[in-house]
Amino acid sequence: MQKIKIERSKKGFPCIWECGGGYTNTGEATIIASQSGGPKKAIYIRNRGPLANDNHALIPVDVGDYIIYANHHRGDFEVTVYKIVRIEEETAVIEQTNCFSRGEWDVELPAHLEIPVMAVKQKATCYHCREPHYIIE
Repeated sequence: MQKIKIERSKKGFPCIWECGGGYTNTGEATIIASQSGGPKKAIYIRNRGPLANDNHALIPVDVGDYIIYANHHRGDFEVTVYKIVRIEEETAVIEQTNCFSRGEWDVELPAHLEIPVMAVKQKATCYHCREPHYIIE
């Protein structure tokens, strides 16, 4: 298990940014999925300032939600799926559930996470991405 830094909304809700995007041959992205693998509603969507491959949507998180991270070099992807185990003041305790590298998953990916994994890959290859890819509009 590991800890990651979280942000708090003005009302004190724990949140994580959907962020990232692609460059010419590389890219990385982070998205948030609910316990069922679906998109979540963003508290705030950035639409000004430097947006390319930056933070795009501030999403409230709960225990059981998934944080999915992808990076690629020329389409050769590494994808890591984390589940939030506990939320503390400034951090979230997460555990890795699945990892894709060298063309295969270490543990078979659950069916409900297939769509968010496709979304994080799409965001990581979106050239100079300026908007969220996996939220409820």
